[in-house]
Amino acid sequence: MGPIIDFFLEPYYSRPAHLIVLEAIAFFFGIASVVYAKQRNIWVYPTGLIATSITVYLFLYDELMGDMMMNFYYSIMSIYGWWNWARRKEGSPVVVVTRTNGREKWIGFGMFLATMGVTYAVYYGYGVEIQPTNYIDIFTSGIFFTAMWYMANKKLENWTLWILADVITVPLYAYRGWGMLSLQYLIFTILAIQGYLAWKKHLNKNKAIA
Repeated sequence: MGPIIDFFLEPYYSRPAHLIVLEAIAFFFGIASVVYAKQRNIWVYPTGLIATSITVYLFLYDELMGDMMMNFYYSIMSIYGWWNWARRKEGSPVVVVTRTNGREKWIGFGMFLATMGVTYAVYYGYGVEIQPTNYIDIFTSGIFFTAMWYMANKKLENWTLWILADVITVPLYAYRGWGMLSLQYLIFTILAIQGYLAWKKHLNKNKAIA
């Protein structure tokens, strides 16, 4: 096999079969979720919930507490976002695509800092030795946490945060030997760029109509 194929497959040779199957299922539903998000389709949440629930188990198994905490949060926020996006008033969605205002930016920054603190505490509480890569986990956890909250409220800036965190996560997961997840986040990055452009176009179109 070529070196690229070996890179993606070698870590799975000694991995339990059921974990490989679960990772593949999470991969499929994770991609589907981001595609639905780009289309502003509420199916982003049920598909995302499947992916994140599985990923919580995978990360807990590998003792990656920061990643596990984030995916547990994604699962909770998927339920909230599902409800929030489904709300209607006189047949029209209550939550529409908008930009964050000053107050929401500060809330997001506060969530970013608080999430990093909580994630660090979880690592410490579980007695996990914190390696340099774990500090990257802690940092991206804060970004992902805020991005998910912005998405649940249809804020355009959610895509900016997804792009930043995805770009960081691609080499991180590659370094850990998670070829499938690294590839998934590379696809996430491309889809997030497309999502930003699609939501921005939608927002500008609505402003022009108004």
